[in-house]
Amino acid sequence: MLRWLIVLVAAVVAALSGITAGHAAPPDVSDQDKAFLIGAHQDNLAEIQSGQLAERQAAKESVKDAGRKFVEDHTSLDDQVKRVAEKLGVELPGQPSEEQQAELRQFAAKSGAAFDRAWIDAQVKGHRETLDFLDKEVSSGSSQEVKNLARDAKPVVQEHLNLVESIQSGSGE
Repeated sequence: MLRWLIVLVAAVVAALSGITAGHAAPPDVSDQDKAFLIGAHQDNLAEIQSGQLAERQAAKESVKDAGRKFVEDHTSLDDQVKRVAEKLGVELPGQPSEEQQAELRQFAAKSGAAFDRAWIDAQVKGHRETLDFLDKEVSSGSSQEVKNLARDAKPVVQEHLNLVESIQSGSGE
């Protein structure tokens, strides 16, 4: 739910901001495409920071390993998002959303088993929401390049979801 609110806010901001930095986005880049790029970038930034917290603060090695993998994969995904956004003239924010930053602060206040439980639960929920977010862009985005970006990210996000679900169920210890 929070992710959709972020996307809606990003779409409104994109629509109200008009032309930024002297570059107009190509005509096939809709407000939804812009909101997707902004939301995906902020999600990646949050996942990178969250993964770094997991590497430092988790009790279970499986959670630390998942954090390390998320840092690597979301850094790579974000490089692709930034490349497409630059090409299409979409300006990206420099940090996660306020809500994501608040969640990161909550994680930072935990350690050990309490961190593991909270982090894994949030990752399961977040990656499920992200899959819906990606499906929406693939099915109704305007820019083929942005839709391809969403389509290409799906297997990585699904792999992350499978990983955290296996940790959550105890089979990924």
